[in-house]
Amino acid sequence: MVADHPAKKGKSVRWANQFRKAFGKAPPPVTTTRRVPDGTRVYCVGDIHGRDDLLREMAERVEADMKARSFEHAVTVFLGDYVDRGLGSMRVIERLARGEWPTPMIALAGNHEALLMAFLKDEGVLEAWRALGGLETLHSYGVDVGPAMAGRDFGAVQAAFAARLPERHRHFLETLKVSTAIGDYFFCHAGVRPGVPLDRQERDDLLNIRGPFLSSEAEYGKLVVHGHTPSVALEIHPNRIGIDTAAYATGLLTCLVLEKDQRRFLQLRGYEV
Repeated sequence: MVADHPAKKGKSVRWANQFRKAFGKAPPPVTTTRRVPDGTRVYCVGDIHGRDDLLREMAERVEADMKARSFEHAVTVFLGDYVDRGLGSMRVIERLARGEWPTPMIALAGNHEALLMAFLKDEGVLEAWRALGGLETLHSYGVDVGPAMAGRDFGAVQAAFAARLPERHRHFLETLKVSTAIGDYFFCHAGVRPGVPLDRQERDDLLNIRGPFLSSEAEYGKLVVHGHTPSVALEIHPNRIGIDTAAYATGLLTCLVLEKDQRRFLQLRGYEV
């Protein structure tokens, strides 16, 4: 091992002393090794957007992966955006609301679930939501979207949707978390606001942020795993991993698998739409 240069070592000591003086404790060590607790395996599934066919296939892949590799405890984190754009939003929510998955689940909210819930309270939300895939979601619940396509009778469409939304679906959507942390990983839908501690992040940023987060090289204390911003290629950076591979359009759904200090990916490609 090559020893640190004396000048470099002295600079590090001075910086540490300054940190202690300012904050009353030593700075946290900087590490590039990220881990989840021993005996735990984490599956993390990216944006589904109504592709119930891919969700069903991913459930089979996860189940097969669990059988092929021994483990003590497994959990699946879903990053949100279960609805809109694809044609099977109702079936996606039905599966998740019933807990039909090979492992225990932690389901996070996405900005599209936020739009759905906002529409139940404010019919005017449909003006924006219908341009973001909301009509496909309404249609999957058996709602006549003709008036909405014509930009009229939003109140009637809202009432029809509220009447057709099962209570278990509503409960599932109302109780979605906006973030969770496991070991050295922090999971959320869109990303985090640089410079803000992870436990003080605003809901709007966790569901919607793009530019300031995507362009930042900041270290957040944990590696952020997110969806929201689609990319056919996985976004793997020192401070974040993006796994939204635009499943609704490409047919490519991605699941990140974490175990100890290792990470790998399960990917499947269904038919293209």
